[in-house]
Amino acid sequence: MELLYTIFLTLATIAVLVAVHEYGHFWVARRCGVKVLRFSIGFGKSLYSWRDRLGTEYIVAAIPLGGYIKMLDEREGEVPAEELHLAFNRKPVLQRIAVVIAGPLANLALAVVAYWFLFLSGETGYAPVIGEVEAGSIADVAGLEAGQEIVAVDGGKTPTWQALSFRLLDRIGDTGTIKFAVQYPGSDMVYESEGTLHTWLSDQEQPDLFGGLGITMFTPEVPPVVDEVVEGSPAEAVGLRSGDQVLRADGEEMRLWMQWVEYVRARPGEPIELEFLRDGELLQVTILPEALTDENGEVFGRVGVSVAFPEMPPELVRQFHRGPLEALGASFTRTGELVVFTLNSIKKMVMGLISPKNLSGPITIAKVATASAKSGLESYISFLALLSVSLGVLNLLPIPVLDGGHLLFYTLELLAGRPVPEKIQALGYQLGLFIVLGIMMLALYNDFARL
Repeated sequence: MELLYTIFLTLATIAVLVAVHEYGHFWVARRCGVKVLRFSIGFGKSLYSWRDRLGTEYIVAAIPLGGYIKMLDEREGEVPAEELHLAFNRKPVLQRIAVVIAGPLANLALAVVAYWFLFLSGETGYAPVIGEVEAGSIADVAGLEAGQEIVAVDGGKTPTWQALSFRLLDRIGDTGTIKFAVQYPGSDMVYESEGTLHTWLSDQEQPDLFGGLGITMFTPEVPPVVDEVVEGSPAEAVGLRSGDQVLRADGEEMRLWMQWVEYVRARPGEPIELEFLRDGELLQVTILPEALTDENGEVFGRVGVSVAFPEMPPELVRQFHRGPLEALGASFTRTGELVVFTLNSIKKMVMGLISPKNLSGPITIAKVATASAKSGLESYISFLALLSVSLGVLNLLPIPVLDGGHLLFYTLELLAGRPVPEKIQALGYQLGLFIVLGIMMLALYNDFARL
């Protein structure tokens, strides 16, 4: 059932993004007087189809991993003389450019609408207050201290953990200076300092942004109190229940939840003498952690319990409420920032400043889509917006077979006053197909490597 849910959600996500992208092409093509023969969601055999009054065939196809629109075009078949004025290739070059660019712009517009909805419904985040600073780290050398709130990085405001993460993501792979602005609790004074980066986190597949600076963000202490017990786990076997508080393991006091987690992880298959408190009564059991293996081949222990995290102090919870116009402005800003971030990431990957292992394919998309959907509607919409921006930007890259490749040829035609020779276009499409297939294979390889 879980697999079916993941597959359905992934296909639905792809269908939405593709439908919006192709509708952008379709809408502008119609307004430029181009006859659209087919609008397909998916490839392969048609599962369901219908036609509108203008003769366009709408198709839902068997392989829902993309889509396309087919326009009347002399390069793809014979066109009746009475319909030549409706052919795409007969339209002025500026109209052809408009039709091609409309798809990626539709994806960016979807992101704007998604963020507008999120901003209008209100945002909540946690203030980025430093909990601990690692000695000798970038943050320590920059003079950051526990208890300070990071209010800006490189001049960009960081009112929440999410905003701070976004600013730090933009610095992955960089060498140079990073600027911090911080405040002490209860003070309006802003203190500025600098740290030094050297190809920062460039070799990490899943960069730890805060850890890479040498900081741990403040969170309330989590006592070792059991919230849920996994069915069939060692914890259930010895009778642990929700609400039980772990006191000691093998006589060692357990004050914090992570202390207990680390103790268990370090003892796969080793019996632990556990003391815990239940409704004021002290109980003792011997629990045997099961031995599991992580993605790096390391064996660790697990007993199968989870914890209920305490709420953040109210003074560290940031809530943002925007009116319709303010939310619209913020959505354009967020989409623009993501466009720039995506382009910078592509540039850094090409330059070798970011590991190509960060490139993800459909399996990772499926996992993230499912996880975000389980986290709630707002989380899923945010992921959809991010994916839509990525699709829009990637399609604008000047690679033949992508929209950006068509734009490149049409722009050259506009500047030269004549079309790019067909032999050069054909060679470009072959090269573009090779590049795109290579990227897809690398993304799939990374997906399977993560599995």
